[in-house]
This record gives sequence, structure tokens and C-alpha cells, in this order.
Amino acid sequence: MTNPKHARDTAQGRYYTDPAGGPDLVSVTNVIDTAVNKSMALVPWGVKVTLEYALDRWNVITDRVADDRAALTKELKAVHRDVREQAADLGDRVHDAAEARVLGAPVADDPIVTPYVGQLDIWLASWGVDLNEHVEATEITCLHRRLGYAGTADLMIWLPTGPGGRLELWLIDYKSSATRPAKSVYPENTLQLAALRYCESVLLPDDTEQPMPAIERTGVLNLRAGSHALVPMPADRVAHRAFRGALETTRWLHAAPHTYPALFAPGHEPAPKRRTTRKAA
Repeated sequence: MTNPKHARDTAQGRYYTDPAGGPDLVSVTNVIDTAVNKSMALVPWGVKVTLEYALDRWNVITDRVADDRAALTKELKAVHRDVREQAADLGDRVHDAAEARVLGAPVADDPIVTPYVGQLDIWLASWGVDLNEHVEATEITCLHRRLGYAGTADLMIWLPTGPGGRLELWLIDYKSSATRPAKSVYPENTLQLAALRYCESVLLPDDTEQPMPAIERTGVLNLRAGSHALVPMPADRVAHRAFRGALETTRWLHAAPHTYPALFAPGHEPAPKRRTTRKAA
């Protein structure tokens, strides 16, 4: 996960510090990670990557089953987590490189990321993008103080997608993957884009504040090592209402106690634990 300027990690996920001094604002990704159930996709994926790992090492693993079962079990349980962390790290590096490219800054030498940046270059050229003229903002913090959330928009860019080639302002989120097809997206991507689209204001690099630009189109720009695709997403007011429901769920979960006292029938309460004291030596 990238590290926006005002974002900080807490025990309850990412929050944004409000430079104006108001209450902390829960991040858009925190809301989606907390309140949107992804198990239907993640569980089969976790099984798949673990099975592939085991099959690729089958001869070695079978020899370890009897003599090294506990260590082998621990190793296999960690496979999906390790793969997911590697994917997240790749995503962060691609985001950083994409931001540098759009800003016209030097891009770090990273052989794994270079093909992804190459696909971004192809996409920009295909739409005739002039970085100085058509890029409205990149990696910009978006705030909605009234609802209490914030997030970071990857790219606001003018593209000739309107009638007669009229320029329209797009809000775009980069997504990278080493395995997923370039045209694939998740439903929660729409919630993320809607949350950002309908923020009240944005923070410029010097922390001055401006009203949120009027976004006309939203989409996911999938970057792969050998392909790319811009997938328009219906991040409208309906999607924003859905996000607000997830936001309320997140607030409740973050404020709810993690433990509750048990209730026992009269006369069946457990005896209080006896304190033990150490004798002085």
C-alpha cells in the first residue's frame, strides 16, 4: 500500500490526519477492506496459490510429511499471505513509477516495473495525452469532512471521450497485477471511485485546499507487463450511497468493544481468581 502524505496506519487501519486540525478521517480503502466481504474471491484464490506451490514442490513435500509435518503446515499456511504481500509490493512500486512518469520525473530503475510503465506510456500515447496540458492532478488527497473520510486519487486527466472528441475529466485508479487479465475489475473498485469522486475538497501539495473538481467519468486503468486496459466504472450517486453504508458499518465496527462480559445463572458464577504473591527471597 502506498503512503500518501497525510495518511497514517492505526490499529484499526489507515486514517488521514486533517491538516486543518479536525478529527482524523477514515481512509476509503480502510472502509472497503473493513466492510466489504471479499472472501468469495480470496478463499478460492488462496487455495489455488497454495495448491500450485505444493504441486511445484511435490517430491520434496511428500518426503517432509512424516518427519516435518508441523513446519510444513506452517510453511503452506503462509503461502497465500506471502504471495499477497508480493503483489501489494509490486502495486506500490508500479504506482510510484506511474506517478513519476506522469509528473515527468525520473523513474527508478526497476526491471520488474519497467514493462508496466511501458504500458502506461503506450496508453498515454494512444489518447494523445500531453502531460503538461491534460493531467489535472496525480496522487492528490481528497477529503469529505462532513462524512468523515478521505482518500487519494491516482490520476485526474482530460481525455477526448465526449461527443465529437470533447475533453472529459476522468478520475482514474491504477491497478496492477502479474496474473489477472487486463480487463478484469472488482465491484468494490466502483465504491472506491465513487467515494473519491464525491469528496468535497482536495489538498494541493502545499496543503492549500480547493473544491473537488467536477469529475465526468471514472475508471480503472489496469496495467500489466504485456498489456493494459482502461475499464470505465459506474461510480455514480447510487454507488456513493452504497459506499456510505459501508462507511457506517466501518464506524460501528471500529467503535464496538472486542469483548463482552459473560452472563451466568445465579449461583453459577465462576469463583474469582486467587492472586498469588511471590515470597521474598
